[in-house]
Amino acid sequence: MTHQSNDPLHGKTLEFILNELVDNLGWEHMGYLVPIRCFNHDPSIKSSLKFLRRTPWARKKVEEMYVERMDQFRKRDEQSKS
Repeated sequence: MTHQSNDPLHGKTLEFILNELVDNLGWEHMGYLVPIRCFNHDPSIKSSLKFLRRTPWARKKVEEMYVERMDQFRKRDEQSKS
């Protein structure tokens, strides 16, 4: 019997989540939704990963932002394939 996790983030790295958000929302909109310096001033995946790994409250907000939009991203990917 295989156990499946109910956690929507299961198997997704923070880097994957950030890349999905940047590709779908862009840095500017991400910085509006979660106003942190690493999104608003010279943003990069590397600086954001460093900050989010050291700042639990910010990481939680970014993960919540991703989970709230997962279905939108999935639908957009399906539409682009057809």
